[in-house]
Amino acid sequence: MFKKKVSIWVIPVVILLTVAVTLAGVAWGVQKLTHNAAGAFQFLYTLGKIHSSYVGDYTDKKLFEGAMHGMVESLDDPYSEYLDEEGFVHLNEITDGTFGGIGVVLGQRNKEFVVISPMEGSPGAKAGIEAGDKILKVNDTDTKGRSLEDVVRTIRGKKGTSVKLLLEHKNGEQFTADIVRDDIKIRSVAGRMLPDSKIGYIRIAMFNENTGEEFKKAYEKLEQEGMEATLLDLRHNPGGLLGECVKVSNYIVPKGPVVSITDKQGNTKVYESKLEKVKYPLAVLIDHGSASASEIVSGAVQDTKAGKLFGVKTYGKGCVQSVFPVTLNTGLKLTTAMYYTPSGRSIHKVGVAPDVETELPEKATSDVQLKKAEEYLREELEKKK
Repeated sequence: MFKKKVSIWVIPVVILLTVAVTLAGVAWGVQKLTHNAAGAFQFLYTLGKIHSSYVGDYTDKKLFEGAMHGMVESLDDPYSEYLDEEGFVHLNEITDGTFGGIGVVLGQRNKEFVVISPMEGSPGAKAGIEAGDKILKVNDTDTKGRSLEDVVRTIRGKKGTSVKLLLEHKNGEQFTADIVRDDIKIRSVAGRMLPDSKIGYIRIAMFNENTGEEFKKAYEKLEQEGMEATLLDLRHNPGGLLGECVKVSNYIVPKGPVVSITDKQGNTKVYESKLEKVKYPLAVLIDHGSASASEIVSGAVQDTKAGKLFGVKTYGKGCVQSVFPVTLNTGLKLTTAMYYTPSGRSIHKVGVAPDVETELPEKATSDVQLKKAEEYLREELEKKK
């Protein structure tokens, strides 16, 4: 009789223990994954309540994408974002070098949307948009409280369609621009010999997946045309791919570190130049629209004394983003590391100051910055005679 009673009680006890161990395992797993098991369960409770009680229309896709957008936005990092299907396509178009829009690169500072640079010859540049302009409204809708991704998506669109922007210049003057969108095809590198000189001028508009190869071709062509000094123009260059700016640096930065990248765990990776010796006198043009990868190049030139920088202080973006696929069509762009110049400087929110500061007047009739850099190179060539 006693044995039968024990067997009857053992079964529910075993079941309860199994359930308890399972729940504990689930809780441990959630804690391990999220570092906040209570918060994860609150999220699931909220999701369940929406399913069981909310009377309006919604889709599970919209709920989950909204949650992911909100999670990343709470980091308060203008460079991190959840990429839905449209955003993921947009990112791929930018790095490929072709997209539809007005040709203006945006950044976010103090929750304001600031033009990093208008691309040369783009609809935005033709409309008078300048580096440093703030975008206050898009199609009469205020930009306050919106994400960078949302504002960019609203501005972009198919060729032939129009967008209305309310902007504010750095001097506080506001103006409205009605702009017709176009297909923006980025030719990242262009080169030519400056008139009556041995100076090769190379302009890099941004660092996309073709920049390294395009720079190589332009550089070698100018050498064939008699280049004895190099003038590199990185003004209004918003940056781009890290690997491509390192490729460019291998032509103008002497052997050694170009940039070092340090992640959250303190792991550091150093990217180096293999150039035994800088071949020609070098001048680099920079401005407030020079950001990220263009700051890596200019910072390396300055630290290694490979050349001189002319213009005004750069934008100041010294962080690195990585893109993690979430599904085949969506992703997560996340700031994962900070970068440092060869001397160990961080230029994040600081920028790179030129060796020779030269402002470009608002209504300048000639490019005084380029002229200043050209004068320096002519003097350097004279010294070699």
